[in-house]
Amino acid sequence: MTATTATTGDVAARVAEIGRQARRASRALAASDTASRNRALEATASAIEARVESIQRANRLDLEGGRQKSLSPALMDRLELTPSRIAAMAEGLRQIAALPDPVGEITDLRRRPSGIRVGRMRVPIGVIAIIYESRPNVTADAAALCLKSGNAVILRGGSEAINSNLSIAACIAEGLAAASLPAEAVQVIDTTDRAAVGALVTMDEFVDVIVPRGGKGLIERISRDATVPVIKHLDGICHVYIDDDADVDKAVRVAVNAKTRRYGICGAMETLLIAEAMAPAVLPELVRRYTDAGVELRGCERTRELSPGMKAATDEDWVTEYLAPILSIRVVDGLDAAIEHIATYGSGHTDAIVTENVSRADRFLAEVDSSSVMVNASTQFADGFEYGLGAEIGISTNKLHVRGPVGLEGLTTQKYVVFGDGTIRP
Repeated sequence: MTATTATTGDVAARVAEIGRQARRASRALAASDTASRNRALEATASAIEARVESIQRANRLDLEGGRQKSLSPALMDRLELTPSRIAAMAEGLRQIAALPDPVGEITDLRRRPSGIRVGRMRVPIGVIAIIYESRPNVTADAAALCLKSGNAVILRGGSEAINSNLSIAACIAEGLAAASLPAEAVQVIDTTDRAAVGALVTMDEFVDVIVPRGGKGLIERISRDATVPVIKHLDGICHVYIDDDADVDKAVRVAVNAKTRRYGICGAMETLLIAEAMAPAVLPELVRRYTDAGVELRGCERTRELSPGMKAATDEDWVTEYLAPILSIRVVDGLDAAIEHIATYGSGHTDAIVTENVSRADRFLAEVDSSSVMVNASTQFADGFEYGLGAEIGISTNKLHVRGPVGLEGLTTQKYVVFGDGTIRP
């Protein structure tokens, strides 16, 4: 497979045909069994292992293109497919194959006074379109999650990874053929024309949901332009609040890990809130630990009274997702002020409280309106694997239809099923 170029009209027509094919394939997948879908994943993993050299050749073309475009070292790192990363991609497919299949599960089956039994069955959504940047391993991961959950998927990766994505797509096609599943169940859009994105996100008749994975600019554009429902999160402005009933050692441990374990993930803490009564006990040690780690600190006026050398935080800092070794710190009056700050400046992603006070922990859980809310734990746990989902396609801050890490169950929906015995309604 090779990348193609075409006019805007040609692109729209091609994307519409891909959508039509995906809709047909989704019906075949809905009728397929778990064993067939697992066979496709296992065969894809084997194909990837057999084609390491060809995948790397394609990846080298992308890396050379990235150098010509002067991509940042971080982007180049995300783009590169080393032998170990390719092996991890194959292993990820096998892990997804081993996960329990949610499709077909019937829950809440109850007998009604009329004599019917009513329950809910978990079923595939249908056709999912995933638009993503940089990381070519997403091609395999996203395809596997959609396939396992019985969905057809349309993948549109970034132009910087087009050759790698198409090489991986060839392995997926081989896996689908081995399991006698339709080739159109997983389709990678083979043009780098941006018009393809515009066509894809407005294709309501063929696409059921869009999942964007990438930078803020990409997600803002898709959220603005899409007429198809979107599963997304825009920002990960995550908070840790250290309550005045916190254990000092726990507070330091959690607050340091929440920021410094990894800076560039959406679950990294960006703002630390500290109760005024606790600030003198924890702030000096935290400042020392963050400074040793090379974290730039930006504090409110009360924070800087306790740590005078700190840079002043601005209103912009409270709404900034740094994804970098920068942290804003605010000393607040107590729990009410912390909850108010999160409500005002947070992004609804992940927020944590450190406290030994059960009633305050309960209030925080009930009143903080985020997709993940934690007690005495680092925000860096906001991850599908850590939650026991096995794998995730992303994290959603939506309130409908799924919220938090989106695993296999999040890629399904439910329908009511009714059982009778010639039963009629009086």
